[in-house]
Amino acid sequence: MEDITEKMIQHGFSIAVASYLLLRTDKRMEELKDAVLQLASVIKEHTV
Repeated sequence: MEDITEKMIQHGFSIAVASYLLLRTDKRMEELKDAVLQLASVIKEHTV
């Protein structure tokens, strides 16, 4: 029984850390996407 509990704790922590990093990265990816779209808009205005 201790073995099962130990494995659940170990994997639960890994899942929690991965979820946190995924959510944090997702926010930064949205910001990067917005910056790229703004840059594309500025480039389009200056080349037309």
